[in-house]
Amino acid sequence: MRILLVGAGGVGDAIAKIAARRDFFELMVVSDYDISRAERTIAWITAKHGDQGGRFLASKIDASDPESVAAVAREHGATHVMNAVEPKFVPTIFAGALAAEANYLDMAMSLSEPHPDNPYSETGVKLGDDQFEQAGDWEQAGRLALVGIGVEPGLSDVFARYAADELFGEIDELGVRDGANLVVRDENGDEIFAPSFSIWTTIEECLNPPVIWEKDKGWFTTPPFSEPEVFVFPDGIGPVECVNVEHEEVLLMPRWVDAKRVTFKYGLGDEFIGVLKTLHKLHLDAVTPIRVRSANGPVEVAPRDVVAAALPDPATIGPKMTGKTCAGVWVTGTGKDGTPREVYLYHVSDNEWTMAEYDSQCVVWQTALNPVIALELLSTGVWSGLGVLGPEAFPASPFLELMKRPITDGGYGQQWGMEDRLA
Repeated sequence: MRILLVGAGGVGDAIAKIAARRDFFELMVVSDYDISRAERTIAWITAKHGDQGGRFLASKIDASDPESVAAVAREHGATHVMNAVEPKFVPTIFAGALAAEANYLDMAMSLSEPHPDNPYSETGVKLGDDQFEQAGDWEQAGRLALVGIGVEPGLSDVFARYAADELFGEIDELGVRDGANLVVRDENGDEIFAPSFSIWTTIEECLNPPVIWEKDKGWFTTPPFSEPEVFVFPDGIGPVECVNVEHEEVLLMPRWVDAKRVTFKYGLGDEFIGVLKTLHKLHLDAVTPIRVRSANGPVEVAPRDVVAAALPDPATIGPKMTGKTCAGVWVTGTGKDGTPREVYLYHVSDNEWTMAEYDSQCVVWQTALNPVIALELLSTGVWSGLGVLGPEAFPASPFLELMKRPITDGGYGQQWGMEDRLA
């Protein structure tokens, strides 16, 4: 396996660092528009793990240009293109990978179009629609596009498939629930506003109308931040208020897992919700460039890009952050024995541990873990397929077994949890 990793930001950096401990691939080309970021990642790997025998190379790439993606992929004979940049670049990287006759993976899918608060399926383009419409092209080319294989979407989708196969006879709801107790402090110890993930992506997810799926209605939307509920997260995180957010799991899970309802709720907190509402009110969430003054004369810039540039880079806040983040799916329904069952399947990432082991903050590290596991399963043939597929299309047990197996026994040593909440 020869991997072209597109993007050496927080998540791409963590993907390379996690992969450096594995031996399933021949080459990983770490690419970025700023080649110094790719070089910095490889320098860390060399310092931590020694000479990799040429397994890691740095390259410059333009993720907005499918021809650039295809050219870099061809130059290095990439068999797999791993997309680790913002979802606005999905169409170009997706096209570039197919043009290079490589397989493709991403952690966030093609974006939806703005739509009003009425049935989602009738009002515009859903998350991932552009990619699924090209499934026939990928099948004809004999290639696989594995979409949504981060943590959310990604690991929760694997959990959903596991619940359907191993735990439940009938599923009432697949409810993705994410929360954290993360705090970021400045040099004086004062708490500061510093999102732990890309603010560009967070704005997109949180200000679009959230999507819900129900078996008798299909996909439909609700107002942003709707249906607040307090969900109790494990491992000391505790109760967190969660609200509806637009997210890929709701678009992926119903395609392969039989359930009556699918939802996604995220623990944002009052402060974060207030900031997002203010950005929207001031039109600072817009992606259409506007003309502004600069020291070098008028320039055109998207307001959302200005917001992202003004906030701390999520890849750099790890040393200032404490706490844990939890991702998982809350499944309700009837167990295999015919009795009511309610289970929360989850994974917790501790910032202190990820910083010590990988010099990566816990949110980006947790996101990066899952595509590396998926790549390993694809390299060994345990997972295989053609076309455009989500994580639910593959057997979950091999993924979770490899994830949990100790590092000394060839695994990743990551304990995932399962709470029976009716017990």
